[in-house]
Amino acid sequence: MAEFELDGHDYIELHKLLQLVGMAPSGGAAKMFIAEGQVTVDGVVELRKRCKIRSGQVVEMAGESVQVV
Repeated sequence: MAEFELDGHDYIELHKLLQLVGMAPSGGAAKMFIAEGQVTVDGVVELRKRCKIRSGQVVEMAGESVQVV
């Protein structure tokens, strides 16, 4: 499981996280993956593109996962 550090911020939006960690090649692709129900947050399908991901949450897509710290 990969980790992503928030660097002093309270949260990161889901579509931006997917792009920054390389799970999506672009923001548009990230939004499409989310809309298609391919992304889970803490084991639950998340359909909100701008969902606020906070420290301690785990995001999964296509067998890859990242924990936000």
